[in-house]
Amino acid sequence: MKEQLILDTHEKPNFYQWLLLSLQHVFAMFGATILVPMTTGLDVGVALIGSGIGTLIYIVLTKAKVPMYLGSSFAYIAAITSAYQATGSFDSALIGIAAVGLIYVIVAILIHYFGTKWLKWLLPGVVVGPMIMVIGLSLAPVAVGQITELANEEIIGWQGYLVAAVTFLTIVIVSIKGKGFMKIIPFIFGILSGYLVSLMVGIVDYSLFKDISFFHLPKFQIIGTYKLNFSALYIFIPLAFVTIMEHIGDHEVLGAIMDRDFLVEPGLKRTLMGDGIATLAAGLIGAPANTSYGENTGVVALTKVGSVWVTGGAAVFAILLAFIKPINVFITSIPTPVLGGMSLVLFGMIAANGLKVIYKDKVDLNDTKNIIIIATMLVVGLGGLVISFSTEIKLETMALAAIIGIMINLLFKLLDFITISKKNKV
Repeated sequence: MKEQLILDTHEKPNFYQWLLLSLQHVFAMFGATILVPMTTGLDVGVALIGSGIGTLIYIVLTKAKVPMYLGSSFAYIAAITSAYQATGSFDSALIGIAAVGLIYVIVAILIHYFGTKWLKWLLPGVVVGPMIMVIGLSLAPVAVGQITELANEEIIGWQGYLVAAVTFLTIVIVSIKGKGFMKIIPFIFGILSGYLVSLMVGIVDYSLFKDISFFHLPKFQIIGTYKLNFSALYIFIPLAFVTIMEHIGDHEVLGAIMDRDFLVEPGLKRTLMGDGIATLAAGLIGAPANTSYGENTGVVALTKVGSVWVTGGAAVFAILLAFIKPINVFITSIPTPVLGGMSLVLFGMIAANGLKVIYKDKVDLNDTKNIIIIATMLVVGLGGLVISFSTEIKLETMALAAIIGIMINLLFKLLDFITISKKNKV
């Protein structure tokens, strides 16, 4: 049965609803998007602009049919850090990020000429379902870490649990018992209630609000102002194919939530092209690589609002936040336990949608081969198995689980083909 959306992709909410719904997506993506530049040393404001512009580019290239938000990718943190340590600048890292975008574009062109039917054969529900579950469940430690630690890595006790619990329960209660518009902005209420309790227990960092100006100019690194250093391409190019797997998985998640196949319409060629050009643009202005965001997919899942107007509004908010210092500081001041309370809902809902794909695809769980694929992918993806090709290039979590799941599935297909061929000969 098709799940009814409150707002479909093309539907535009009224102005005030639009602002609140878009702001909700900003809250969902903000923590992860700024964490990448904070970890690597890139400018936070430029990362927000890269995220916002990238999302708008994506919306245009996907014909405004997919309410996906693009934010900074965690997959490239080690590569960016390694490139910087090797050269003392971000020149080679930014060229590497731009190259990743070009690889996406090349793969999209190949898909245009060779189609996507092979993807359905290569990625059936028995592989995609556990892949999606790994996406959500592998983020579980992130949610727990947010509850128990502040942004400065200070360990907190009962205060963190209390704030996270209030945030979580507010989101749950508003989602279930809320009426009208209130029901579709549970994260706004969750954040406000969590922030209020954070003020009461004293875990808000007031020092962030001292001596702040209204306007802030991000530190862009525009191509042409830095050297064209190609020395780090060997690090970034292999990672592009890992994040393409992530791209497919995230779009399968959103497709399962909205009961449609985005790999067919507008098509994987368009979603990859949008993601690729967004990442290319990021590299050209000094921002981290972009990627589709599971956090915002979780917001769509819970609110049933799949409007591209809303994600587009969030993109505009992200760009403005890069220049407006007080708002930027306020969002930065939200204690991590508040984000942890949100993440308990968001990441769990992503994992639950993996089960939905398995059910929707009518995967036979009485078939031992299917159980083996699912079980192996879950253990590999959640067990921390890592295959290292160098200190920078690694296959782990979802990407490794997906590759192993595909290989096992192909092995079973080959064995079935051999068995059928022998029977036909007899």
